[in-house]
Amino acid sequence: MSFLEINGRVVGYRLLGDASLPLVVLAHPLGMSQAVWDELLPALLPRYRVLTWDLPGHGSSAAWRGEQITPASLAAEVLALAEAAGAEHFHFAGTSIGGVIGQQLLSRHGDRLLSATLTNTGAVIGTRDAWQTRAAAVREKGLVSMAVDIVPRWFGPAACQAQPALLQGWNTIMGCGDANSYALLCEMLGRADFREQLGNHKVPLLLVGGSDDVATPPESLRALAQCCGTGDPVILDKVGHVPSVECPERFSRLLLAHLG
Repeated sequence: MSFLEINGRVVGYRLLGDASLPLVVLAHPLGMSQAVWDELLPALLPRYRVLTWDLPGHGSSAAWRGEQITPASLAAEVLALAEAAGAEHFHFAGTSIGGVIGQQLLSRHGDRLLSATLTNTGAVIGTRDAWQTRAAAVREKGLVSMAVDIVPRWFGPAACQAQPALLQGWNTIMGCGDANSYALLCEMLGRADFREQLGNHKVPLLLVGGSDDVATPPESLRALAQCCGTGDPVILDKVGHVPSVECPERFSRLLLAHLG
């Protein structure tokens, strides 16, 4: 684990692999941590250098210090981390809110991207009212209490059956986060709308969803594909919201094929 101070706040990240290889930056979902990418590392590291990091108030990153978080501020963190890694250009993959960061990079910094892989996300995710309601509840009840209802939405039935302690483990991880940072990210998602911003990029793009994803269902990925002017997304059967955790081997094969 390494740490970088960005705009007065410490960000926890990992930079793994040979410095001579192309860089892949991986962005995790809301409420989780960079650990969602652990099972992909054996497949990626022989061919790529890998950078993962924790969102504000998640994992090893300090809580957000301001009154608002924007996709632009999170994309700026990606660029600062890539600069610290010495990479002018890089591949990017992000899930859920990580995919929103990817959309910001596509729309404003496409010249920095070698490719983009966006999973389980959307040009718009949910509704402003729903995100504001969740933000208020998190501030009132705390993440430990809210995790019990939120975490089961992340995984499909197949993953929960195969890994009986999966929900309990991620309940613990989510409960360790900073409630206000999480709430600010919820409010950001309520404002984010990339429907009119993605049509002109020229970055090789892969979209991936899960057939059992209740948070960003396949229709969300198909709508995003239309906004991007790209082909149909790959929808993974019997997978929920986090393919890197639920089916890492299948997802690794998709990602490596796209990167290559």
